[in-house]
Amino acid sequence: MIRFIRAFHNGVLEKELDQIPIKMRPKDGVSSRCCIYHDRAVIKYHLMNLLGVSCNEETDEAKLLAEYYREKAERQSASQAPASSDSEGNPCQHPLSVCEAACSECPGSRVVVTGNCRGCFSRPCMYACPQKAISVVDQKSTIDEDLCIKCGKCISACPFHAIVKTTVPCEEACPTSAIHKDDQGHTTIDYSKCIACGNCLAKCPFSAIMEKSQVLDVLLALKAGEKLVAVIAPSAAAQLPGTIEQLFTAVSRLGFYDVMEVALGAEETSRHEAAEFKERMAKGEKLMTTSCCSAYVEMVRKLLPSFLPHVSSTPSPMMFTAEIARREIPDCKVVFIGPCVAKRIEAQRKGVDFVLNFEELGAMLAGQGIDVISCEPWKLTRPAIPSARNYCRSCGVTKAVLEEAGDLPEGFQLDAKFIDGIDHKTLAMLKLYEAGKLPANFLEVMSCPGGCVNGPCSLRK
Repeated sequence: MIRFIRAFHNGVLEKELDQIPIKMRPKDGVSSRCCIYHDRAVIKYHLMNLLGVSCNEETDEAKLLAEYYREKAERQSASQAPASSDSEGNPCQHPLSVCEAACSECPGSRVVVTGNCRGCFSRPCMYACPQKAISVVDQKSTIDEDLCIKCGKCISACPFHAIVKTTVPCEEACPTSAIHKDDQGHTTIDYSKCIACGNCLAKCPFSAIMEKSQVLDVLLALKAGEKLVAVIAPSAAAQLPGTIEQLFTAVSRLGFYDVMEVALGAEETSRHEAAEFKERMAKGEKLMTTSCCSAYVEMVRKLLPSFLPHVSSTPSPMMFTAEIARREIPDCKVVFIGPCVAKRIEAQRKGVDFVLNFEELGAMLAGQGIDVISCEPWKLTRPAIPSARNYCRSCGVTKAVLEEAGDLPEGFQLDAKFIDGIDHKTLAMLKLYEAGKLPANFLEVMSCPGGCVNGPCSLRK
């Protein structure tokens, strides 16, 4: 990515694009996969995503990267770039795709017997199996996969730890079972279930899950002299060396017209969500959940729409900060910078112009040789309050909202709970909350364990 950005600033990106895979994997070089040609193909698809073209949008394998770049640049100069935002309810371009060239086509999840098996005389694994799927052949345990239900009882029973359960990292990481294999054994994403949490992106050891980038859109807009305002998520404080004030100065040196902290929007979210909570409880409603986590809201929208009435209608900190930016600089375009994939979907629906992740920001700084530590601190007009800056951590939203709510009506019993990380059990838990079988009247839900600081596009975890 740094090579891509550096070539753009040197004015040679179009010329060098199709040479980048060759330069990164020269003929006599070492390959990461089976051969350098396989490596080059994967690098090409990563470059396509940097150009804003996902793998599943490719219709002509012979099309050069330079052609994709020219099309993007021509649309930008003619002010015909596709709108990055969409109205509520309309379909959005999904940011994630699977690159078949990079996918290792991992074998499906199963229970296997390793070479550590000693063929125990007492046969503990065989007698532990409730399906009678295990037999001993030539002094080694053998599992009949047609009978095995992957309960794991044999794994627990084996004294030599010779039985293990293999997993497919992307499938195991997906909390909504949106990833599966098609008839040809290729990994695919079911977009009707995918909530863009980014777990698969972070967990795939082959980088086969790719994120459609808007970094070129931002670079072209900066080059054209458009007024771009960078709004930086609170989780940025832990991402790059130096202070948050030094980071703001570094970002401004990239050419941004202004830089704002999303924590200012978090203050507005706290105020509005506190007022909404008190109003809902006064009306006799039983439960309200937070709404700042885009992946959580997407999960409810797609997989549990009956739960939507319990989700706060308060806009997220990103949206409030965008409002502040446009109020202060009416003709600006807003660029959200954070660790989240799902924010790309929220941005399309709600009207934020561009989204960058921390890796893209780091590459942009490195591409221009900007050292954050050497930057002087940015002079914040008004620093956000600490509770707003703490939104990026689990329970930070709850603390900020309840502090803002102040004294609750006499006799009202607050019961605040939180879900720290969405997993396969989350939907069932939400159904129990909806039915009143799990007690709570204020519920914070964060897709990433520990909060946004551990987002899928975080540089430090």
